[in-house]
Amino acid sequence: MAVQRLGADTSIQWVALTVSDLERSLNFYTEILGLSHLSWLDDKVVLGVEESGPLIILREKKGAIPKPADRRGLYHYALLMPTRTDLARLFVRLAEYWQFEGASDHLVSEALYIQDPDGHGVEIYADRPRDGWRWTSSYTLQMATLPLNINSLLYELRGEGKRVAVSSGWRIPQNSRLGHIHLHVSRLEKAERFYHGVLGFDITFRLSNSALFMSAGKYHHHIGVNTWAGIDAPPPSEEHVRLESFAIKLGGQTVISEVRARLLEAGFEINDRLVNNIDGFTGFTVADLDGNLVELVTVKR
Repeated sequence: MAVQRLGADTSIQWVALTVSDLERSLNFYTEILGLSHLSWLDDKVVLGVEESGPLIILREKKGAIPKPADRRGLYHYALLMPTRTDLARLFVRLAEYWQFEGASDHLVSEALYIQDPDGHGVEIYADRPRDGWRWTSSYTLQMATLPLNINSLLYELRGEGKRVAVSSGWRIPQNSRLGHIHLHVSRLEKAERFYHGVLGFDITFRLSNSALFMSAGKYHHHIGVNTWAGIDAPPPSEEHVRLESFAIKLGGQTVISEVRARLLEAGFEINDRLVNNIDGFTGFTVADLDGNLVELVTVKR
């Protein structure tokens, strides 16, 4: 039986991370990136923007060390900027106050890559207009990794210069949100079975035999997975900072119930509580086939 595909109202709502020094991380996320401190959740800090809600949840694990490159888990999460101008401002701000890991043109988007103070990968990107995306078939999208044209990006700030980007009152745009999450996994076929075969994401792009991109509603991708940490890479250990969970927001209680039924039918164990019980959201938690905790949520009505 064909699995019901997820709709265009599907999105990544939040990621929950452990960090080794909460004060240092808060300085980065609020002072550099410009997220707001929305609330406390027991010993966790919830960061985000008022319009999009919670985006980043941090819990301190004193003395934890960065995850090694040969462990599965988070590769990066991605903050989606509303406009190319917003991306240009973040480029200037990060060039002034932080450091880059890379910058790429993916044809469907333009992206900056950094790491937070604990080595968690962060992509900051802006989409190109959808009418310029090239589909080679119904659900196969043309994507690439090319050098980013920095001069073209900075041309967005003509007449403005650095004034807005480096201001002390900087705040990330109110309609910024999480665009996607990208994971190191043990095997692509396991991730494909869970996210495509059971949850209902479409496959939009395969990169050789090492990476897979999946989306809902013909977006370029909400979920990326790769085996660049190695086939059958082990998970992070207790001494490492790590991805604790992430939330996929679905389009209402009917969809939540349908996805829950599919997971149960496929033999997955369901926890009818969220890892992060944030006001305004309801749902359940399930572990994917690599042990990542996935919170399936919807907005309470």
